[in-house]
Formats: sequence, structure tokens, C-alpha cells
Amino acid sequence: MAETDYYKVLGVERTASDEEIKKAYRKLSRKYHPDIAGPQFEDKFKEVNNAYEVLSDADKRRMYDAGVDPNDPNGGGFASAGFGDVGDIFGQFFGNAFGGSTQGPTPRTQPGRDVLSSASIPLKTAVFGGAVHVKINTFGVCQTCGGAGTADNEKPVTCPDCNGQGSRQQVKNTILGQMMTTSTCQRCEGHGTIIEHPCPTCQGHGRVRTSRDVGITIPAGITDNTRLRLANQGEVGEGGGSAGDLYIDVRVKQDKQFTRDGDDLHCWIQVPMSWAVLGHDLSIDTFDGKQDIIIPQGCQPEETISLEGLGVAKLKHPEERGNLIAHVGVHIPTKLNDDERKLMEQFSQMHDASNDAIQQSGRPTTAHKGFFDKIKDALR
Repeated sequence: MAETDYYKVLGVERTASDEEIKKAYRKLSRKYHPDIAGPQFEDKFKEVNNAYEVLSDADKRRMYDAGVDPNDPNGGGFASAGFGDVGDIFGQFFGNAFGGSTQGPTPRTQPGRDVLSSASIPLKTAVFGGAVHVKINTFGVCQTCGGAGTADNEKPVTCPDCNGQGSRQQVKNTILGQMMTTSTCQRCEGHGTIIEHPCPTCQGHGRVRTSRDVGITIPAGITDNTRLRLANQGEVGEGGGSAGDLYIDVRVKQDKQFTRDGDDLHCWIQVPMSWAVLGHDLSIDTFDGKQDIIIPQGCQPEETISLEGLGVAKLKHPEERGNLIAHVGVHIPTKLNDDERKLMEQFSQMHDASNDAIQQSGRPTTAHKGFFDKIKDALR
């Protein structure tokens, strides 16, 4: 048996159908694509491609199941005895029962690869949703030839060396006598056709490097580090082939006034001590404009005031929104003039003279936990 278990690489059973193999390959190739997962997964991506190359080809899969790895440079199995290409040798004696090359010429039109980019958005865009533009550098269809790769709308001509087969057969002397082997045609590079007059813009590739702006719709309620997929907005393939997908990693910038916690927004306001004691009406900034709030009489430090429905839109139900929670801080003056000191001393004599003003406890005496206290509790 071949050393590498290609079925295990793709995560399928040995009895898997062609469709199951294809589905598994698409999932893994997208997961480990270096442009998406990062360059550290390049070897894993090659491993997945090698496995699919064997298992997606009926003849190669038959050879692999018989104990021969078609991707093994040393031949593996029977080939290790020095018999060359097992499929070619047995194909001469037993027709196509043990393999042999059945693939035709390689199409010039190939699908393009996926592209990964990123976008940074303000918190307000995450709250309400919106549109942003991202500039990407990738391959696009050659506008001169429309992806054909030829000049003046010419058609590729049949390769005279391989007669359009994309491969050539040669007779080689082996220990078993003369054997017929098959190799890729060097003149047409396996395409079976030759472009006699390539497009001067793309040199026959049907695509060129280009920069373009892509509009992206940001859904309301999106979270930081979300990856969006835009189908067919990625790299155009060789020969003007279909474009891959474009993936956008969305980053939400920090805001100077608000902090996000799930679907809620938090802000911190400082009020004078007299406002906290006597109560006060004031306006604060929100993403929906100025909003009036009431500081209640006797407001304590870190007490919160909640404004319902002024938070972040809920991703699955954008018509609903979280709350905006304002944390009240009380500004204690550090310097007093003579008149202010006298007033504070009078207040102290009237209100704080007795020992009953002192409260001691092994736990915080404030009734409301602050935002960061909740985070600390969660970490514990």
C-alpha cells in the first residue's frame, strides 16, 4: 500500500463517491489555501491537492487502491522494481485495465484563486451597517483580447507535434523490451493548441495584473475579526477563466467615546459632586445624536444609566438593538477656596459629624458593579 493515506488526508472513506471526494477537497482547499489560511499552511495545501489529484482520477485511484502511489517519484509498489510507469507498462499488455494516460489536453481556461484582503471600519458602521470600499491587487480579464489570449481575435491552432492531444508517446527500451511511454508535449505545454500571435498586452495568458475598488456591504451588528465572502470577486484564472472568491477580514476600530460589549455600548461620564448630590439634567452624545439623561439625586460613583435601544444592532435581527449604558463618575474637587471650604465644613458638621457616617465591610459597599468589575468576575 502507498505510504500516504490520501483518503485520510481528505477525510473520506475508501468507498467515497466522486462527489464526496470533490466536496471534501473543496472544503479543505479553501480552508488551507495560503492566501486565506496563511503561508504556514502551504505544505498542507499541497498535500490536499496531491490527494485530490490521485483520488479524482479513476485510473490513478485504481492504481492507488492496488498499492501504487502515482505521485511517488520512486514509483512505489510495482514501480519500485524498476519497471517505470506502471500505468504505461500494463496498459501495453492489458489495455487500460491498470491505468495508462486517458487525460486529454489541458484546457487553457482555468479557474482563478481566492483572494484575501481586509477592511477597517469605525464602530458606528458596525452599529448601523453600511458600505466600504477595498482596493485589491489581483488578476483581471485582459481588456485587449477579452481573455482569449490571442491577437486580432485569432483562434489557437492545433499543435503539429502532438496533433492536439497535449501529450506525446515515445518508445523506450526497458528490461521488458520496448515500451510506449506518454509525456506532456513540450511545444504546446499540454494544451494541444498553439497561440501563434499572442495578445501583446497579456502575452497569451488572457489576464493581467490590475488594481480595482470593490464595494462591500457591512451588515449591521458585525463583530470584530469577521470574515466576509464575496463570490467571484477574486482572481481571474488563466485564459480569462472564472474568478475565485474574495474574502474580507473586517476589523472594527476602537472608538474614543464608546466601548462595545456584545450588543451593548458603554460610555463613562464625569459629573460634579453637587450634581450627584442634588441631581441634574444633562445631554450626552450617542450614535443617534444628543440624548437627554437625568442624574438622580444622591447618585453614587459607578452608578449606571441605561438608554434602551441605542446600542448595537443585533446581527440576526437588525431591527433590534442593544442598550447604551452610561457609567457615572463623580468629580471630587481637589482645591477649594475659602468660601467653598467653609460651605463644605458646614455640610460636614450637619451631615457627617457622627460616627454613623463610617461604614466598613469586607466587600464593596456600592450597590452597582462597574463594567470592569463584571469582566474581572467573568475571568475569575
